[in-house]
Amino acid sequence: MLKLYNTFGKKIETFKPVNPDMVSIFTCGPSVYQRAHIGNMRTFLFEDTLVRYLEYLGCHVRRGMNITDVEDKALREAMKENMSLKKLTDLNIKKFIGEMKLLKMKVPDHLPRASEHISRAVDIIQDLIDRGTAYWYQGNVYFDPLKFKGFGKLFGLDMSRWPQKKRRFHQDTYPGIQWNLGDFILWHGYRGGNEVCWDTKIGRGRPSWNIQDPSMIVDYFDKTLSIYCGGIDNLYRHHDYTLAILESIRPFPMARYWLHCQHLIVNGQKMSKSKGNIIYVDTLMSQGYSAEEVRFFLTYGHYRAKMNYSDKSVGEVAGKLRSFRQLITAVRKHAGRAVPVESEEAVKLKKAFTENIDNDLDVKGAFDALFQIMSRIQINELKPGEALGIIRALQKIDKVLQVMF
Repeated sequence: MLKLYNTFGKKIETFKPVNPDMVSIFTCGPSVYQRAHIGNMRTFLFEDTLVRYLEYLGCHVRRGMNITDVEDKALREAMKENMSLKKLTDLNIKKFIGEMKLLKMKVPDHLPRASEHISRAVDIIQDLIDRGTAYWYQGNVYFDPLKFKGFGKLFGLDMSRWPQKKRRFHQDTYPGIQWNLGDFILWHGYRGGNEVCWDTKIGRGRPSWNIQDPSMIVDYFDKTLSIYCGGIDNLYRHHDYTLAILESIRPFPMARYWLHCQHLIVNGQKMSKSKGNIIYVDTLMSQGYSAEEVRFFLTYGHYRAKMNYSDKSVGEVAGKLRSFRQLITAVRKHAGRAVPVESEEAVKLKKAFTENIDNDLDVKGAFDALFQIMSRIQINELKPGEALGIIRALQKIDKVLQVMF
């Protein structure tokens, strides 16, 4: 049975979906003020592997992924590039979807943009104001975490540290991995000039980043989500905010399982523009790596462990995949046009795969186990039908991994 590490509770749990007939998943998507780099792609690929494995187990999955196309950083970037917000974000969204397909990710069933859900965000904000959980201050609207019982329960925030004096945080996001102990913004009131804004029933302005996920989730999912996913940085100043907003307006938990992917670092350092070490998918492909090898590198490791990129590490991992594919080619050639037979080796391959992936999506453990089994096979001793049975087993497994064929 599939077991997953649930950030909510911080323990491994057997996966039991809210609705066995349809597993609902929502994942934090890209902030499209810039291109997605391979660190972002690592998180999206972990989520893709999760979806594909649930389908491998026979589950029907319905997945939503938000696109953040309205936020402080996007407005600044559009101004810097002297282009409209829509033109900037459209370019980055097109690039992102193209790279999703290149890396063989399933495009989510719902891929809403924040800019398409302004009225829903306004409805939620008005509801929160009516409940006394949110309030107006100098033209903006803020959420008061002290009005939500259990605030910070996902992260495990020590609320005894909360300041007695009222503090407000006005930006959509803040740098660093830390908490802002105070009220967070829901609505940026219009300040004048050419500022991007919408005319709404609560006035002119734009929604903050933290109200955007709730505004999209309520339009597609009206019950507790089975799984909510994102990067580990979303545990600070984001997912607890989203949870508090949604659970303030709906009488049921936001999600049953919360999964978070760790960072990808570069040569031991955080990836950032200031360090000049940002790497994109096409950076690796220009070095001669295939899309399958890029996907494999970004998934070959446990999602809850930090991954380190270096020229050496990506080369070694790509080399391992090439060696594995050579084994597949040899077995495939031996099979010819025989009728497939499920051999002992085919059974071992499927068993090793599920045992490892069931263990909190251990892709590395699964692949290494497959490699070991394939390396021990005496190809010339196989009957052609047995060889084809092995290929059929691997093809089924590769519906999840998407790197072998």
